[in-house]
Amino acid sequence: MTGNIEVVVVGGGYAGVMAANRLTQRDDVTVTVVNPRPTFVARLRLHQLVGGSHPAVVDYREVLANRVRLVVDTVSSIDATGRRVILADGRPIGYDYLVYAAGSGDTDRRVPGAAEFAHPIATLEAAQRLRSVVDATPRTAPLTVVGAGPTGIETAAELAEQGRRVTLVCGGVLGPYLHPRARRTASRRLATLGVTVIEGADAKVTAVTREIVRLGDGRELPSEVTVWTAGFAVPDLAARSGLRTDTEGRLLTDETLTSVDDERIVAAGDCAAPSNLPFRMSAYVASCLGAHAADTVLHRIAGERPTPVSVLFTAMCVSLGRHTGIYQLARRDDTAMRLYVSGRPGAKLKEIGCDFSVKHLVDEARRPGTHKWLRNNHRQQQLLRADRARAAVHQ
Repeated sequence: MTGNIEVVVVGGGYAGVMAANRLTQRDDVTVTVVNPRPTFVARLRLHQLVGGSHPAVVDYREVLANRVRLVVDTVSSIDATGRRVILADGRPIGYDYLVYAAGSGDTDRRVPGAAEFAHPIATLEAAQRLRSVVDATPRTAPLTVVGAGPTGIETAAELAEQGRRVTLVCGGVLGPYLHPRARRTASRRLATLGVTVIEGADAKVTAVTREIVRLGDGRELPSEVTVWTAGFAVPDLAARSGLRTDTEGRLLTDETLTSVDDERIVAAGDCAAPSNLPFRMSAYVASCLGAHAADTVLHRIAGERPTPVSVLFTAMCVSLGRHTGIYQLARRDDTAMRLYVSGRPGAKLKEIGCDFSVKHLVDEARRPGTHKWLRNNHRQQQLLRADRARAAVHQ
């Protein structure tokens, strides 16, 4: 390929920014990032935004390489045949290669009343709205957080640390990823903060009203503010554009993160489904996949064969307020070990993780191509396939 090469990156989150910065290794590559907002969102800190301890945004001038062009707009469709994206205002932007890093957002709240009366937290705008609602609510009013993954736990702890009356509805067990020992530690800390944790098979929300959260066993919890953290969903942009996706709407790719429909389109982050086996959603994985997606594009430009993606999971961090956290160590197959770090050291490790998720982007902007991550020699994918095969047998 000769002449200037245009690469468009759809999405300016952890994956998109990492990919854009890494692509600037070549002087003949022009990179354009299309993102709906003018600031980078540190999604790992959205629960802190709700609690008022962090703005959860960073100026793009700090994390994007100088050579990367930022277009503040939304991509309404991808014209793969014409190699262009169409913006919401109707403008087209042509590309030679496209990095699809559209990320994830609020899940479809299908529980009756949830869409009308429950507040999501998956995006900057949603978190900002929720903070305004919480600030306007009396401190003695009951608050309910639905969903006991990391976001639910962190949001419940953040609000309780302010002296709020918080109930955390798990819809199953508290912190499903955590080892039982770490789960007990998290439960004790939440109890110390005054959080009421409701677990079990009957702890599923069946309806939400303006003042009540109803559970599967018929219990009705008073709730002045209901926060919905039960899952994330990816945009339907790929499907609307005629590209093949998995059942959740993630772009289907091969092991190099290349779309199964078009070798000029590469996916990264939450919206990628390599071999129909998506990785766990996280900022860490998003950055790794963003770097690998950029490497795939650079290999193709150079006429080289792209390499399969490989990511090693080592841990998961959960904050329990500003002074306590859990750093859960993981095995190579991304299952929790008995070993974890809690208390103030756990909180410190969580804070370091949040800081480094942005620092890696800054470092890549200054020295493109330098970001490194731990690899797993595809053992992760093999284990996931085996796990899904076992699950299919037992269905």
